[in-house]
Amino acid sequence: MRRREFVISLAGAAAWRRAAFAQASSRIYRVGTLGAGSPMTDQDPNGASLIRGFAQLGYIEGTNLILERRGAEGRLDQLPRLLDELVASKVDLIITSGYPAALAAKRGTALPVVVIFAGDPVGTGLVELLARPGGNLTGISDVSAQLTPKRMDLLKEIFPGLRRVAILWNADDLGMTLRYRASETGAKTMDILVQPLGVREPEDFNLAFSTMERAMPDAILMVTDSLTLLNRKRVFQFAEAHRLPAIYEFDWLVRDGGLMSYAPDLDESFGRVAALADRIFKGAKPAALPFEQPTRFQLAINLTSAKAIGIEVPPLLLGRADEVFE
Repeated sequence: MRRREFVISLAGAAAWRRAAFAQASSRIYRVGTLGAGSPMTDQDPNGASLIRGFAQLGYIEGTNLILERRGAEGRLDQLPRLLDELVASKVDLIITSGYPAALAAKRGTALPVVVIFAGDPVGTGLVELLARPGGNLTGISDVSAQLTPKRMDLLKEIFPGLRRVAILWNADDLGMTLRYRASETGAKTMDILVQPLGVREPEDFNLAFSTMERAMPDAILMVTDSLTLLNRKRVFQFAEAHRLPAIYEFDWLVRDGGLMSYAPDLDESFGRVAALADRIFKGAKPAALPFEQPTRFQLAINLTSAKAIGIEVPPLLLGRADEVFE
């Protein structure tokens, strides 16, 4: 591209951003966030990605965007009450994280809802079709079936003798159960045996660990929801104590002490959440907005965790990593 054309292109992009900001700034939008875990914050990975996504579209928190944040802290029976609080605060739209929060919103409000991390929205009955949801919900759909083979391949690169994988998930969460089933199916097509470890409360983790000790797997895959997140350190410690490679669904779990993750890029996913919210602000109906799927994925590796379990990460794998923590 010639320099003059490049300058014109930059000027056009800047003008587009100014126009988008001016349009977004014409009023103040109130957005509620609801999840089964802790309330979303500006500092946590999901909250930071959401704020960046809104900012790219001209919505600046504290200027023309107000976020009302609620989290059930693991007490799912509190979700309806928290939803009522958001509705009472006159939010324009609600963003839910996880299947329980999405289900509570589907049952408890007619406000527009954008969902993320809720598993397969058709399989769980949240919507009728991905292409035309048909209700007040739209959002980002699950891609576990596509990701499982890649995650298994990554575990095989770390541990070439991989034959048996323990999958840990919240059996009380339908969204995560379907994610587990997709992972189980994917692993079996690769001739990998699956050790199913469904948990329903914190005390169940001890049973899961005992089960693994009686029939030790070659590796662990942890399906992420509020329950497994609250107990993630116990999973990290078990994996380290028994020198087991483990793969997780989000890169920040690797930053937090997990060995490895292959996951959708959070900035892209929450950027799409913000874009769906923007379209709803401008008059679109969730019923007609197709569920979208992540298209960018990131590999993260924690070398300190690899050293702790006595694994040397192959140089070729390390070279492909998007993030390496030491």
